[in-house]
This record gives sequence, structure tokens and C-alpha cells, in this order.
Amino acid sequence: MNMQHHPGNPARILVVDDEAHIVQVVALKFRNAGLEVETASDGDEALAMLRRTAFDLVVTDLQMPAMSGIELARAMSADAKLARIPVLMLTARGHLLRDGEADSANIARVVHKPFSPRGLLAEVLGLLGTHGAAGSNDSAGERAAA
Repeated sequence: MNMQHHPGNPARILVVDDEAHIVQVVALKFRNAGLEVETASDGDEALAMLRRTAFDLVVTDLQMPAMSGIELARAMSADAKLARIPVLMLTARGHLLRDGEADSANIARVVHKPFSPRGLLAEVLGLLGTHGAAGSNDSAGERAAA
């Protein structure tokens, strides 16, 4: 099963974070840019969704209950059907990944909180290989904080 993004079809993104306000801001920004978005509140839920549905990219928080973002990324790397899906890891500035941890878990990018949803969208579009203007419909919720 090839989960690479195909031009003409909206990319399917899975956003995983245990903080509902971050999920809402990120999902809205991505949807406004024409991406299909599904959400999960922890790594266990995300892994179950990934095994049922094809996604082009996963955006996940590092620190979550039950299964952390790094554990999710490692589980994806170990599964031949999921290993090719790029992972973008969100992390609070005080919680850095150890040397080599991102590489060992096949993490494509690390973005630190607080982040700009516009900047996060640009990172996602870059990972998807999507060119074009990101939506500029920013709101008061533009800055998501950890």
C-alpha cells in the first residue's frame, strides 16, 4: 500500500496530541489549507487509526499519556505498512529528543512548542512535497502554546 501523497487528492494528515486546544488549532489550519485531517488524543488511539486508514503524514506530540510520540514513531517504523509515513514531532522546548532518537524513530521533522500554525503548515506542505501558498486566514488562535 503506497501512502505517498498524490497530486489532485487532498493529503490525509493524522494530528495526535493530548491537548485539545492544540489539536483544534492545528486541524483547523490544515483543513483551511485543503488537507484532510483526523485526530487522536494519544499514541495508542493513533496507532489503531493508522492500522485501519491510510495517512500521508502524522503530526504528533512527544509527551502524551499511554504511548508517547516517540513510542508511536518507533511502532510505525517497525511496521512495514506504516514505516514510510513521515512523522513530524511536536515538543515543548524543555523536552528535547536525545541524540539520534529522531533518526532511530524515523522522525522527519521536530517542531518546538509554542509554534506558529502557519509555520507548522509550511513544514507539513514541505514534507508532503506540496507547493503553493499556505492559507493566510489567521485568527487570534494563531499561536498555539504548550
